[in-house]
Order: sequence, then C-alpha cells, then structure tokens
Amino acid sequence: MSRPTARDVLGVSAQPVLLLAAVTVFLLAELWGYDRGMVTFLFQFAVLGFLVALEFLIPHDPTWRPDRREWGYYAVYYVLTATGGALGQTLVLLGVGAIATTRPVLPLWGEIPLALLIGSLASYAVHRAGHTFAWLWRLHGVHHVPGKVNVANNGVNHVADVIISQGFVQLSLALLGFSERAVFAVGLFVVAQGYFVHANIRVRMGPLNYLLVSPEQHRLHHSTDLLEAGHYGSDLSLWDQLFGTFTWRPGRVPVAVGLADPGSFPATGRILATLVHPWRRSLG
Repeated sequence: MSRPTARDVLGVSAQPVLLLAAVTVFLLAELWGYDRGMVTFLFQFAVLGFLVALEFLIPHDPTWRPDRREWGYYAVYYVLTATGGALGQTLVLLGVGAIATTRPVLPLWGEIPLALLIGSLASYAVHRAGHTFAWLWRLHGVHHVPGKVNVANNGVNHVADVIISQGFVQLSLALLGFSERAVFAVGLFVVAQGYFVHANIRVRMGPLNYLLVSPEQHRLHHSTDLLEAGHYGSDLSLWDQLFGTFTWRPGRVPVAVGLADPGSFPATGRILATLVHPWRRSLG
C-alpha cells in the first residue's frame, strides 16, 4: 500500500478543519461577546480564502478554475448577492430577535443539534422547491448557469433567491422557538458547509457521504443529466436519502455541469440581463 501524500491528507482533512473552525469561532464569539453578524461575515471570508487555496493545491478539475474574466463576473455577483443577502439578513435577524425566545426549553447543547436538523430540512425544502416550481426556478436557475462548479461561483445567485432561502430557514428556526445563540451556531455550520460543497477540490469522504454533503455529491446536483441531479441538501445528506434524491455512489462524477437547457437563461457574464430575466419571463 502506497503512503498517503500531502495532497491526500489535505483532501481528507479539509472538512474536519472547517467544522472545527466553526465550533471554535462559535465558542470564542460567545465567550467574548462578539457581534454575531460581524463574526459570521468575517468567518465567511476566512472559509473562502481557505477553499480557494485548496482549489489550487488539490483541484478536482483544473479546467474548472475561473479565468480572469470569470473572477470579475463572480466578484460582481458576490457583491450584489452579499448586499441583498445582508439586507435580507438584517430583516431576518430583526424577526429572529422579536420571535426567538431568550428562555429556550432545551439547554444549548440540546438546542443546536435539533436546530441543525430542522434547519437542514428547511434548507432542503426551499432548495427543492426552487427546482420544482417554475416561478422559483426563474430565480434559482441563475445559480446553475455556469459550466463549472467552484467556490467562486457559489456566489452566482439572484438576490431574491438568496433572501427567500435565507429568510425561510432562519425564520423557521425562530418560529419553532430556537434561541439566537442556536441560530448563530447553525449559521456558522451552514456557511462552512455551503462553500465547502461547492469547492472544486479533490476529496473522498467515503461512508461520511451518507451523513454529510460533500463536493462529490454537489457536483452531481449541478449535472446536466437531470436523472442524477438530486442532492438538494447542502449540509446533512439525510433528507436526500429519506426523500429519494440521493444519487451518489463511489466514483460517480457528472459528465457535464450547467443547465440542461443553456438557452433558458442569459450567460453569467450578462449580469443586468440575468437580474431582470426572471421578471421578464414572469411577464411573458
């Protein structure tokens, strides 16, 4: 048996490092009383930096690396969706602050796993709805236009899609009585997982694919072959298994990623046309 290389070690350790970082950041923020919104924002940038570095060190497909022009497009989308997301997040946090209880029924160690489970189900539901209902697909389909899957184009989204998905998940948790601390903890995990599964990195998680979502699964979600393009979860793979949308098997990779009907959306570089496209379709 050959000895594992440094790249093998990076591939195996990438997700544990991210999850450990999320736990550490949560504990430090709670211990020192840092602003949760700012912590989440800075943590997102740290995760991005880590994964971009891994994409150069252990790429799944070197041809999926963004070129200079694509980096420019992706940066604009990131600013737009981050701005829209921040606006939506502010409204959500106001709602969470008004609804969430300061005296949760469960202790925090019991709240967080339950909030993670329910938040994951809510995320699965709103994501699957984005692929099922035509009026939501007009928004969510923007994310599936690129013919590559990498951490940079994880931010290629329609602003309205970001607001809907974030609001649905977090308000669901608040309405069920979870505390702000639990919602914050789950949010850090979701940030780490959301960017990780979209990264163009060579990882082999093996049996852990039946517990957590990995890039191996999420690439199939972006497949142009709709028969294998399940995997609506981005954190726990439980719901895909339960609802019959789990298509991964060891060694399975998509032949191509992107839209099954490329002409149904503007090209990613046509940013203004992309932003107004859903409304034109709804009026047409």
